[in-house]
Amino acid sequence: MKKTRQNKILNANIDLVIFDCDGVLVDSEVISCRAHAETLTRHGYPITADQVFDRFLGHSMRKATLEIEAELGRRLPDDFHTQVYAEIFRLFAASLEATPHIDTALAAIRMPVCVASSGPPEKISTSLNHVGLYQRFAPHIFSAVQVKNGKPAPDLFLFAAEQMQASPARCLVIEDSVAGVTGARAAGMTVFGYHGGSHCRPNTADTLRTAGAAVTFDDMRQLPDLIAQIGQKPDLIAGFSAV
Repeated sequence: MKKTRQNKILNANIDLVIFDCDGVLVDSEVISCRAHAETLTRHGYPITADQVFDRFLGHSMRKATLEIEAELGRRLPDDFHTQVYAEIFRLFAASLEATPHIDTALAAIRMPVCVASSGPPEKISTSLNHVGLYQRFAPHIFSAVQVKNGKPAPDLFLFAAEQMQASPARCLVIEDSVAGVTGARAAGMTVFGYHGGSHCRPNTADTLRTAGAAVTFDDMRQLPDLIAQIGQKPDLIAGFSAV
């Protein structure tokens, strides 16, 4: 099938593609989990980067902090978030990279796109600017700080769809976390699970499918053709996996 026909099918069935940022557009989750774990440990809550990954991947810093403070029975320092992000930005400057082949995927997508991330606006903009993707999405970049409840609640995805004037049922979300997949499904959207990031594990694809991802894939070059199949074969979506 010719690429032009695929593009027409994409536009006919999907009005908006919503991308998570960390772990989807930028390969940042290992860096962020390490910085979060080291800062928590300094403040009397010993935890490893792997444990941060298991407990908080896809959640907002605000939600994670409230959970930890409840366990500690005390508040973390008022500038705790500032400390974490200062360490994240330091590590980003040294080693952050875009997700491999994300430029190729974005160039082939002909409908509107936006970002819906659990991170604060400064982190999102720093990440995307560092890898040269900010202008591809700006100003359509949405953060969990703009809604009452972050992922796994549907609020952020519904907010993004409203801002982009798209029906949730005609939105496709690209996510790498259970929290993100859960939130997008709760918003009534189709979700593809990406498991090609350096933080992903051998069972990540299965975990994302169990959470509700219609498709899982590990190479961004696959994404345009996978999106095309939504229009070609709607019955293929349920349970389909590209690995």
